[in-house]
Amino acid sequence: MALSRFWLVIIITSVLYVLGLLAIGSSYSIDHVVNGKKDDPIVVNEIYLSRLPVTLQDSIKAAKDGKYIVKSSLIGKDTTYLLDKEIVKVTAGKQGTDGILPTCKTTLFDIILPLMASLAFFCGILQLLIDSGASEKIAKLLSPVFIKVFPEVPANHPAISYMMLNFAANFLGLDSAATPFGLKAMESLQEINPDKEKASNSQVMFMCLHAAGLCLIPTSIIGYRAAQNAHNPADVMLPCIITSFIGTLAALVIVGIRQKINFRSAALLLSIGAVVGLITGLLLYISKLNIVEKNHFTNNISNVILLLIILSILAYSFLREKVFSDKGINVYSSFVEGASQGLKTGVTIFPYVLGMLVAISLFRNSGVFEIVSGFLAKGFLALNIKKDIVDALPVALLRPFSSGGSRGFMIDSMRVYGADSFTGRLSCVFQCSAETTFYVIAVYFGSVKIKDTRYTLSTMLLVDLVCVIAAILVCMLFF
Repeated sequence: MALSRFWLVIIITSVLYVLGLLAIGSSYSIDHVVNGKKDDPIVVNEIYLSRLPVTLQDSIKAAKDGKYIVKSSLIGKDTTYLLDKEIVKVTAGKQGTDGILPTCKTTLFDIILPLMASLAFFCGILQLLIDSGASEKIAKLLSPVFIKVFPEVPANHPAISYMMLNFAANFLGLDSAATPFGLKAMESLQEINPDKEKASNSQVMFMCLHAAGLCLIPTSIIGYRAAQNAHNPADVMLPCIITSFIGTLAALVIVGIRQKINFRSAALLLSIGAVVGLITGLLLYISKLNIVEKNHFTNNISNVILLLIILSILAYSFLREKVFSDKGINVYSSFVEGASQGLKTGVTIFPYVLGMLVAISLFRNSGVFEIVSGFLAKGFLALNIKKDIVDALPVALLRPFSSGGSRGFMIDSMRVYGADSFTGRLSCVFQCSAETTFYVIAVYFGSVKIKDTRYTLSTMLLVDLVCVIAAILVCMLFF
């Protein structure tokens, strides 16, 4: 219900705001809202050359190709005058994201189709995990811990192994693998959900832990920092790990209190201690490496582990061929069956993703997002919060809505303020330590057609806030 109302509010508010600006003459064109593409210049006026001031006319005529640019002190707000015969087209700034129609197209071709391809492959691999009997063995091994956090899930249930693989993929920064594992976990949890239209406690807990995004190897962040010539691209690694770990603990505690989880369990405490030990050990090892060795290690470790997981499943399936034969199938046909289910899942989630991304497109292109973020920035400055923190906040504000949009702000902050500046580093930690909340809810709950997400959205947003506060404090401690 909360997600539905939020979706309606941002669409209605954005549309009314855009139409209102056009009606009062504050906006020359709203074509960019419907048809514009990301980074396209926004047209603010068209005027005859003869009606411009003489000095401006001379500058435009003297400019190469009739293109005269007036620099602005505001980032990305340069004004461009482009002469076409006797008419000058005036543009100011660039479009933050695609308009409605391009968003519909890119949702299908750039998001859903690639997602369906990865879903097909990894769901095929997961089907081998099921048919070989490996999922039951993994679930049996992990049940003592998982049944403490997910008491509604029966011991040895396959959902346990899928959730574990999802957490492991997130842990290693393997987004392409995390989503298929997570969707399979949601489908498995839905099988034991008594109310098929309402999220179960286990689904809520899983979603919030997934969204907290505990990450051990922030490979992509390190890559972006290296591209921006950071002195030590991996220097944000420890702050990213600490912040995401705090977010994960916050999600566990917030949801656990609501669901009356027993936190005194020895198995649960030992598991948390094991994660802390693993993180500490890895960081001690990485701290001894030089810059080249750090980059090489972080770029390879995640992919090596993913390949080892695939190899292990395939090798186990090969050794268990008789199990497949007893079921009237073979290893390859099992993979094909799982891949087919992955494709069907992709088709199912398409409308949910489309609706959410179009709403986010309207929210950003209408200018409502800039108003909200600007208002918050002024409020933070009024509270004497340092400007270099406020300059990084657009990343944190946009992260729950759009990974690509927040990534663009992160890269821009490194370009403008420097990759090794406090703002540049904080932007990277913001990007690493949170999830695209609204997109994830649309994808995961959409895959199993859950209509009532209960308190999932409010909890995930609260965890996002915890991650923002933690990121600021951690970065102030380290940098």
